[in-house]
Amino acid sequence: MSFDERILDGVGVLLAVIDNGSFARASETLDMTQSGVSRAIARLEARLGIRLFDRTTRAVTLTDDGRRFYEEMLPLLAQLEETTASAAKGVSAVRGRLRVNIDPLFSRLVIAPRLGAFVEDHPDLTLDLVTRDNLGDMIGDGFDLAFRFGFPRASTLVARKLLDIPVLTVAAPSYLKRHGAPAAPADLESGAHACIHFRDPETGRPFPWEFHRGDERILVQARGRLIVNDVGTMHSVCMAGYGIAQILQLGAESLLADGRLVPVLTDWPEERFPLYALYPSRHHLPAKVRAFIDFVASLCER
Repeated sequence: MSFDERILDGVGVLLAVIDNGSFARASETLDMTQSGVSRAIARLEARLGIRLFDRTTRAVTLTDDGRRFYEEMLPLLAQLEETTASAAKGVSAVRGRLRVNIDPLFSRLVIAPRLGAFVEDHPDLTLDLVTRDNLGDMIGDGFDLAFRFGFPRASTLVARKLLDIPVLTVAAPSYLKRHGAPAAPADLESGAHACIHFRDPETGRPFPWEFHRGDERILVQARGRLIVNDVGTMHSVCMAGYGIAQILQLGAESLLADGRLVPVLTDWPEERFPLYALYPSRHHLPAKVRAFIDFVASLCER
């Protein structure tokens, strides 16, 4: 289906209905009649070829197709608004308080060494940087911005990918001397190797062990009785020769360079773990949020 610019006319009405929870309250917000709101939604549904809402006498809820359209449209609207704001002459000053939720590993390795320069460059800004293992309720906890590893869960947050970090399967030389290296990912299921699991802070369960090569992707039920939730602990226990671990290349460069950790199963080299910037507004980004995202993005490009 080719793009019909009239779709944009209905999107504002769609957002008003979602934000207000009913056609009646949306009509008051938009200064339209309720029948006008209904007609605008009907026209949008006809142009999209999907039904956006389930309507009852008591409630209006998004259909699965409607929710998918809404969640996919939000980042596009945010990008359009960012582009318009960037082109405008009047840009708001970077000032006030900026509260950021950030992954501890990324904060320590990438942000902290250059954070002082950012603060000094913006004397009217107070930066409140909070390191957390998980995102939590970003809006409810009062954060303007977050930087998190992993694929974002479905939500209304705008997500911008900043990095794709290689995932490596590694062991210490002492471990390999005792047990040998696995020849294939399936060897990790046999019980001949001890695997160190890392707990996903979002789900509370260990991350699955994946291996990627070209278009091929496999998951294995890696055997192991040790679960950790701290990167430093995982590095240390792996270097001590206990078992095999899957780690991010970020933060392990020196351990790999001096041979304290050795990659194994290197013919499966293409698994990546992303880093995203997350922010709640589909409207113009505040200058303070945009400035910090640009600062972090510049560090990721180095």
